[in-house]
Amino acid sequence: MRAVIIAPGSRGDVQPYIALGRALASLGHECTIVTTLDHEVLVRSYGITAVTIPLNVAEELRSVETRRSIEGGSVISSFRQLAAIGRRSGRALAEIGLEASRGADVIVTNFGTPLIADGISRKLGIPLVQAYNVPVTATSALPGALFPALDFGASSRRLGHWLTREVLWLTARAVANQACVEVLGAKPAPAFAGAHAGLLPGPLLYGFSEALVPRPKDWPAQVQVTGSWFVDEPSSFTPPPDLVRFLDGGPPPVCAGFGSMSTEKPEELSTLVIDAAKAARSRLVLLSGWAGLTPGILSDDVFVLSAVPHAWLYPRCSAVVHHGGAGTTAAAVRAGVPAVVVPFHGDQPFWASRVRQLGLGPNPIPRRKLDSTRLASAISLAVTDSAFRERAAAIGRIVREEQGALLAARQIARFISSARSKR
Repeated sequence: MRAVIIAPGSRGDVQPYIALGRALASLGHECTIVTTLDHEVLVRSYGITAVTIPLNVAEELRSVETRRSIEGGSVISSFRQLAAIGRRSGRALAEIGLEASRGADVIVTNFGTPLIADGISRKLGIPLVQAYNVPVTATSALPGALFPALDFGASSRRLGHWLTREVLWLTARAVANQACVEVLGAKPAPAFAGAHAGLLPGPLLYGFSEALVPRPKDWPAQVQVTGSWFVDEPSSFTPPPDLVRFLDGGPPPVCAGFGSMSTEKPEELSTLVIDAAKAARSRLVLLSGWAGLTPGILSDDVFVLSAVPHAWLYPRCSAVVHHGGAGTTAAAVRAGVPAVVVPFHGDQPFWASRVRQLGLGPNPIPRRKLDSTRLASAISLAVTDSAFRERAAAIGRIVREEQGALLAARQIARFISSARSKR
């Protein structure tokens, strides 16, 4: 079987699909990932074929307009900016994705590209599988991923799901509609998402753990929750010697990093985090990520570097301060350490609320309310509260035993086998 996974976006948007691609390869299947230019080396470092579109998401997220909209926390403003970024590459994604998918047996899409993936699927007659790591299926049991505050009764939660689906649908429509019509010969997408389990009809795989988001009883059978799709560091990975010496030189530090969340004033944010860790009397590993925080050894208690695999670093820390992205949240949960979540926008408040409700860390601090005093208090609580540590350790053990990517790969193979038998 040959699978094509269409997964552009930030590293957090791409990395789960690398795990899925590796799982497919472990079952003897061929896999290609269509992604953005800045992730080509990452994808290929795991032995997976990468086909890239001419877009650098890291550079796009550094624009003043995008930084401002993301830090502001508005769903509408931030998704409007993300749609504008996607629209500039929509035609290239349709053209390149179409060529990459010729001869494939299945197309797999993330929730950012459903319309282009569906257009390619229909044009080439290839089955499509939706594979998301954020819930979009309506339920009365959980709030919508983009509107977690609508959580005061079954009706409010269903409204939150409807609004979430519409925001995602309209964003995808803005990115892809013209390209789908002109390149793929598709009809213009309707203004409203259909009443499907996913954003499209057909099978839907969710790459998150039921320990973090229990599967609601009112989800239909075609929706499968497999567990998170984790990819560990490549076999060639060697941690920086200075970092190893820092970790060995004292008690486990707090790790802080906000992934692809750009900020207008990275120096101020780095100073805020360092001051908070100092006030909390915690050593600190600061991951600069795409926020532009400056690497270097700042003191005996602060080590700054651009990035290091979460699977290697997080278990060596006493707590993790992060932005609440789906993949980062899952990685912190897997590590079995408490988390302080500082959500910026999108689905991050949803994951922050899951961390709080499951007792895995203190109350989240929205980015617009973040200051050193609040963060210091939260870090102290995360590090010293035995209930947080015990709960995080218990759920971490459950998540580490899951094989979400492998289960998802097997489900995809079964779906294709079943589709072939019906021809």
